[in-house]
Amino acid sequence: MKIGTIVAVAVVGTAACQQDLDRQEPDPDALLPTSAVRDSAGILITENARPADGSRLPWRIGPEPMVSIGAVEGEEPYLLHSVRSAARLPDGRIVVANGGAGDVRAFTATGSHLVSWGGKGEGPGEFRNLSWVASWPGDSVVTWDGSLGRLLFFDARGNFGRSVNLPRTYPRPVAVRLDGTILTVRQRERERLTIVEIRDADGGLHASIGTYLNSEWIPAMGVDASEPVVPAFSQELVTANWGDLIVATWNKPFEIRALHADGTLARVVRRGHVPVVPTEADRPFFVAEQMAYLGTFVNASGETMPEAYREEYFRPFLESRPLAGHFPAFSTIMADGAGHLWVREYDLLREERPVPLWTVFDSEGRVLGFVETPAGLDILQIGEDFILGRVKDEFEVEYVQVWPLER
Repeated sequence: MKIGTIVAVAVVGTAACQQDLDRQEPDPDALLPTSAVRDSAGILITENARPADGSRLPWRIGPEPMVSIGAVEGEEPYLLHSVRSAARLPDGRIVVANGGAGDVRAFTATGSHLVSWGGKGEGPGEFRNLSWVASWPGDSVVTWDGSLGRLLFFDARGNFGRSVNLPRTYPRPVAVRLDGTILTVRQRERERLTIVEIRDADGGLHASIGTYLNSEWIPAMGVDASEPVVPAFSQELVTANWGDLIVATWNKPFEIRALHADGTLARVVRRGHVPVVPTEADRPFFVAEQMAYLGTFVNASGETMPEAYREEYFRPFLESRPLAGHFPAFSTIMADGAGHLWVREYDLLREERPVPLWTVFDSEGRVLGFVETPAGLDILQIGEDFILGRVKDEFEVEYVQVWPLER
């Protein structure tokens, strides 16, 4: 490892988070909330109480990353820009979808650069808009070009194997499944629908999981419009793999619906939650968040949306949106390498949470307890003994990090 090319980032709040955890003596009763499991016509339904406030699972993350890839200055492979995705492969290698340069960068398990491949373009093995990378069965890697709507496959050394063009409706890959199929979602904007599907390695339709409204729509009361509008703090459809099941569920209320690969309902997991109603005082936070999000959009030419355009065309619309009846109950859902399901609490913008808080469920949907993760870390993968994510420092320099997870 060359000095100056790989540096550790001090993530704000992590040390304090760890100290708080160390001060707490786990309460066995608090760590095992009440759960009731029943079978309803072949559907497993699990009802859970919310873990006690302040309780935490006796798991430990940190206190610092064991691998941190990125640098303020140094050799090109370590200078990351617009990281869209990253994954830790079964052999420990780390692959990074570096959107700025449009290339995939592979590193050893300790963070030393191995090889880069791809680059901007539309030829074989090139990307117009590299937006996703994942491990593929064997020791291969699969990537996604969101602008060209194609999957590209590479071997362990980055040699281009083949590309697969998905339908013009551009189903977006979410995750690779254990059987080598791919969970995808696609939008039918005119009908305001989202379709969740499983596609095979050649892009063909393997199974249709379900069709959902793509957001929460309400009548445009008091707004000069003839169609419904999406309210501020709308519910969203959340999708994920969970072993051989597929999670496709709204994040209002706190109910997680998991389906078989044929689209039939397999499991419903509920957790106690008290809805919180947004007020006009929350609107500025919503507008600021959405404006920042729009600034991350990349068009077919790889360019972001100009700020002046966002201010003129989007800010007035965002400021006039009606408020939803209540905030979402949760945001992200991820399954870890041990079969647990991690569900991140929704962060109320008016009440800044020092570190992200997750509810962890076992393989049958029973609540195990709360876990905190490092502040600022956008988690991309959770293994049996690690968490991989991306983070920015105070100078907006990007890093991909691997944190140890002790259970």
